[in-house]
Amino acid sequence: MIDRNVVEKVASLAKLELSEAEKDSMTADMGAIIGYVEQLSAVDTEGIEPTAYLVPEHDPMRDDVPALSTSKDEALANGPKVKDGFFAVPKVIG
Repeated sequence: MIDRNVVEKVASLAKLELSEAEKDSMTADMGAIIGYVEQLSAVDTEGIEPTAYLVPEHDPMRDDVPALSTSKDEALANGPKVKDGFFAVPKVIG
């Protein structure tokens, strides 16, 4: 069962700061999600083969064969800022 302690632990692991109201809301929401998954677990799937796609003719997989790709110079030509052969992005970690 999902309780407030679980929500606080998950928020801590995700480095989220939740208000008291958000913790209450998340407790209810996560409990509902777990309840739904438990309902799905109760469904008898004996004899049913797993499927990834509903229509076998529409299999998006392709053969894994080498092909030409974009060169490094072509890719870097699309970047707004390039430095020393790499995309330059703003620093986000202090």
